[in-house]
Amino acid sequence: MRLNPHPAGQLALNVPELGEEPLPGVQHKYHETVLVFPKQGQTCHSYCTYCFRWAQFVDEPDLKMATSDIDRITGYLRRHREVTSVLITGGDPMIMGAGVLRRYIEPLLGPGLEHVESIRIGSKSLAYWPQRFVTDPDADDTLRLFEQVVATGRTLAFMAHFSHPRELEPAVVAEAVRRIRGTGAVIRTQAPLIRTINDDAGTWLGMWRTQVRLGMIPYYMFVERDTGPQDYFAVPLARAYQIFSDANRSVSGLARTVRGPSMSATPGKVCIDGITELAGQRVFVLHMIQARDPSLVGKPFFARFDPAATWISDLEPAFADGWPWDPQPEVVPDLWAGEMFEPA
Repeated sequence: MRLNPHPAGQLALNVPELGEEPLPGVQHKYHETVLVFPKQGQTCHSYCTYCFRWAQFVDEPDLKMATSDIDRITGYLRRHREVTSVLITGGDPMIMGAGVLRRYIEPLLGPGLEHVESIRIGSKSLAYWPQRFVTDPDADDTLRLFEQVVATGRTLAFMAHFSHPRELEPAVVAEAVRRIRGTGAVIRTQAPLIRTINDDAGTWLGMWRTQVRLGMIPYYMFVERDTGPQDYFAVPLARAYQIFSDANRSVSGLARTVRGPSMSATPGKVCIDGITELAGQRVFVLHMIQARDPSLVGKPFFARFDPAATWISDLEPAFADGWPWDPQPEVVPDLWAGEMFEPA
């Protein structure tokens, strides 16, 4: 428990309710997005020591998020028409066979769910088992499912996790990418910044350029979260910003779709935009990429510069008595009860 298995108040703040009953295996932190943790998808092709979802893989049932109740999920979505995107996550959903994956995705395409504009799948499989989309027995059936989603007019976004350029080198990766893109799906890439693994600009530069060449869209550079063995893998925020900016300035505009370095903290995704001096004080320039309180998205704010800080909790506000989201948002789950968004 000292490793902080569920950072950012996930179990206290993010679990929604349906009919005054909790909806386990589902998270609803941001208005537009619901996360689903399918029961059969809570293992992985890899067990990365730096993975912030490590609690899904240990033998502690009370720590694990999982559901197989797709009827309750779709019931919740029909009542929450503010939701435009469903992210199927894990673990790794792509360890499920096509038939099981279909049981979770097809209901999302049903009547009354036209407001769900995109379905996302978060997966490490392109890096660790690209055969899943090329030579596995159900590879073609999986791709047909992707085509089925696209045929409804929705986006199927495959959120691929690549942590190092070496993961992109096998020829089968390029073939898997080609086949997935051939369904009309888009592939976006993301990874944490990890000390000893990818903590230099050249690694990210090579990774982003290769991804663009293969037709993928660089999406996120994450800061190593405040969970698990963070002390070993964390990179100071000042260095994280330098690595990001050095890599970003050396790519073409097509790769500058990537956002970061981003901290997925309790109030939302906090992005480091720069380090500068204002009013005689050295500061981090920050903004919220996404937030529990949508009014905070995009607004700049400042933190006192600390060269040793590795997480938002290590920082102190600059030019203000507190953070923009203070006090802490314990009341946020009430927003999902319908006060802000009434069903059509």
